[in-house]
Amino acid sequence: MRIAVVGGGISGLAAAWRLAERARGAEITVYEAARSVGGKLRVDTVAGLSVDVGAEAMLARRPEAVQLATAAGLGAELITPSTTAAVIRAGGANHPLPARTMLGIPSDVEAARVSGALSEAALARIAAEPSAAPLPPLADDVAVGVLVRDRLGNEVADRLVEPLLGGVYAGRADQLSLRATMPALSAALATGGSLVEAARSVTDVGTRTPSDEPMFVSLSGGVGRLPPALAASGRFAVRTSTTVRSLERTSDGFRLTYGAVPVAETVEVDAVVVATPAAKSALLLRGVAPAAAAELAGIESASMAIVTLALGDVELPTGSGLLVAAHEGFGVKAVTLSSQKWPMRTEGRTVLRASLGRAGENQILQRADDELVELVRHELRSLIGVSDEPIDSLVTRWGGGLPQYAVGHVDRIARVRASVDAVPGLAVCGAAFDGVGIPACIASGYAAADRLVASLVREGEYGRE
Repeated sequence: MRIAVVGGGISGLAAAWRLAERARGAEITVYEAARSVGGKLRVDTVAGLSVDVGAEAMLARRPEAVQLATAAGLGAELITPSTTAAVIRAGGANHPLPARTMLGIPSDVEAARVSGALSEAALARIAAEPSAAPLPPLADDVAVGVLVRDRLGNEVADRLVEPLLGGVYAGRADQLSLRATMPALSAALATGGSLVEAARSVTDVGTRTPSDEPMFVSLSGGVGRLPPALAASGRFAVRTSTTVRSLERTSDGFRLTYGAVPVAETVEVDAVVVATPAAKSALLLRGVAPAAAAELAGIESASMAIVTLALGDVELPTGSGLLVAAHEGFGVKAVTLSSQKWPMRTEGRTVLRASLGRAGENQILQRADDELVELVRHELRSLIGVSDEPIDSLVTRWGGGLPQYAVGHVDRIARVRASVDAVPGLAVCGAAFDGVGIPACIASGYAAADRLVASLVREGEYGRE
């Protein structure tokens, strides 16, 4: 049994890892177009220090990422944040991020009041919302921003929800799906009622875990160490710098065409997991699962850039970082005070990183690297009072790096899977499916592997253990 996994990001690697467990004896090969595996998980160096230049934290309250890192031999390298106290730039000033919110949707008016990020008028509207005419049952999906503006007003949407969703998805609250980005809240509103009370019910569930249990973890030296550890496990083969250009159905499996044009090569396999970004997956699937390809082609993506700075021994404001509301007029949307957030050896240096780029905001990303560095330096003076000359800097660009979960996304993904499931020996996964966080991507890879093995068992091509 020969199985190909196309795409060596964390989803594809997780799928290959799971296949090594579930399809024992199979020859599994991961094909990755880049020179190294990892996708949006990557470690680079600035001023000689190892830093994450993509995702930099793993949600610890979902088990997949921590368990996989441990299984890959990195359990002793897991670290927890030194601080998680973030601030938000709203109304021209920095405020503590309000406690007890669901991605910015308040569940406690007093916690929002303590933050100071909202006006008295906005606070009064939050307080009155549970007594207002109840929401009708949410039978259909809705945009987060539209719902929040209707129930709590523009200020809550612009100052709280927009920067938090922008930090996670690089998207716009008025376009992002409630059902896809906040499934628990969507479920709580299935029968209608109060948005504030529904948010409270969800956040209360989140606070039932022990207070000393970390919400996020990372790895010493960077989360980007996880993909190479998986690839080096020996459980499956990895071919980097290998671009798969097409996928065809054969009488007893699939044919992959890869390599440089015109000297392309082919390989025939029994089964395939497609674990590439949505646009690339659409191209690969158009000949074998055209309905899935059409749906995936409709998923838009947002580009972003990470500017990492190494400074001298600089005094930073307290906390882990800053989120910036889109209406504040800054190019920077978030700042992570890396050397303050994570326990890391910096040799007396200060490391921080700034994120730029939201959906539909590509003009700023067209600037040269040195211009982005200067923009960040200029804005840091206003945002956190840091104006020191950097010792070193690094610009990392993620073109189309974050899929946008538009209204109806959950139903779209269900249609994609139904189309793919109709093709024996084929499965799909990735950040475009069930979440952009590391645990969600790992779970997506696991689900693809499980569906693939189930498909092969149904077809009688792989025996039950």
